[in-house]
Amino acid sequence: MDWGRLTGPGGVLCSLSLLCVILDGVLGATGGEIEHHLEMGRKLLAAGQLAEALSHYHSAVEVDSKNYLTYYKRAAVFLAMGKSRSALPDLTRAVQLKPDFLAVRGEKIQKSHACWLRETFLPLRPSVLSQARLQRGNILLKQGNAQEARDDFEAVLRPSPEYADAREQLARARDLEELQEDARVAYHRADYGAAISVLERVIEISPWDPEMRELRADCYLRTGDPQKAIQDLAPATRLRSDNRAAFLKISLLHYSLGEHHESLNQVRECLKLDQDDKECLGHYKQVKKLSKQLDSAEELIRAERYRDAIEKYEGVMKADPHVPYYTNLAKERICFCLVKVNAATEAIDVCSEAHQRDPRNARILRDRAEAFILNQDYEKAVEDYQEAQEFDADSNDIREGLERARKLLKISHKRDYYKILGVSRAANKQEIIKAYRKLAQQWHPDNFQLEAEKKEAEKKFIDIASAKEVLTDPEMRQKFDAGEDPLDPENQQQQGGGHNGHAWPFSFNPFESGGSFHFKFQ
Repeated sequence: MDWGRLTGPGGVLCSLSLLCVILDGVLGATGGEIEHHLEMGRKLLAAGQLAEALSHYHSAVEVDSKNYLTYYKRAAVFLAMGKSRSALPDLTRAVQLKPDFLAVRGEKIQKSHACWLRETFLPLRPSVLSQARLQRGNILLKQGNAQEARDDFEAVLRPSPEYADAREQLARARDLEELQEDARVAYHRADYGAAISVLERVIEISPWDPEMRELRADCYLRTGDPQKAIQDLAPATRLRSDNRAAFLKISLLHYSLGEHHESLNQVRECLKLDQDDKECLGHYKQVKKLSKQLDSAEELIRAERYRDAIEKYEGVMKADPHVPYYTNLAKERICFCLVKVNAATEAIDVCSEAHQRDPRNARILRDRAEAFILNQDYEKAVEDYQEAQEFDADSNDIREGLERARKLLKISHKRDYYKILGVSRAANKQEIIKAYRKLAQQWHPDNFQLEAEKKEAEKKFIDIASAKEVLTDPEMRQKFDAGEDPLDPENQQQQGGGHNGHAWPFSFNPFESGGSFHFKFQ
């Protein structure tokens, strides 16, 4: 084109016509409609009404799909809304439509004649294009696409070498490429600790890179830290449009940790993406079945239906014997239920097996201690409570249980009313009275002729009568079960009285009350 004609006769008209052609090429305008949408988008964006602004930019793109500026502005709205994944295609399209506008035009336009046009009408164009490349490079960098990001930053710096932001980001892109390679090398060397250390720096630069997060999750699994693996896999599911594999992996990890409800939630997310996914569907059925059994068992425990709960937990062990957590849990809860139904011997056996599986579980030790108390083995009960306290020093149940076990051990060295009558600690009132009558008849002093034998019988008979008195009185029995002898004179002195507010002698002797004592059986 002969730019000299612009200064001749009619030059003003010619220049204006040419300017219109240039501006139409730059802006891709098709009339008032696109200008309306762009203006409305700008105003709504300034007012913070992002969704409404986005709607107008959508319309502007539909009206003119070859206007790079509308793509750039729509990308800016996506970025403001935190939708970088949606912004990336628009930034790419803007760069494709006008990759080097000024470079091409500047070579063809004579400097003397182009200066007025550039200064008057096009001062923002290089900035817009540079920003588009810079923004796209930033997104690519965060996604872990180091090489593509580096290409964008270098493109920005070619016409503007002094652009500080682009220089800084270019250095980060180069660092990222080196770090990614170092992480992969460490992983393939099986140096997972080193790989994790490098990947921390990688993910700091590219937090939206699912591949690097999944690699670090695998490193955590190989070093025995499934919880941290889950923390990396969770964001990875949001960084891919279809990440059923990550959802399934998270579900499996939660399942192995005993977190069956969360496992169910995660596998459902997989099925939302594809309800016919065979792996997810099979795992879903397994988790749902076991989760239902566990919830049902706990409901039975809350309803104090302990035998039914035991049956449910036995079903849990059969449902999935390959995951140690659920067998361990079932053993622990069966141990608890057996204590609640006063099955002392059986409880000790199951609790001991559970303790072998999980030696640091304070709850198992607590329950076995209670089983030992039921079995009147107070020394072992004290030992278990002491060990439980080492693992859970803040538990009130364990602290109170240890104190009670110690009291029972102390009392057992004096008089144990259950042992005197030969009944278990779970015996009911009828069983206690039956045992008392049998022993009282056996040890009644009238059955003995020799003075020494009569004295010994009297002593035993007194103990038998005292045991019956304590164990058939709910209040006195409760005190004795808590580790306090209600007939001990020391306790009576501290409490200011005996049973029902009346003094009750520790050595009750019906044979010293005067006259002849007659024992009658009904």
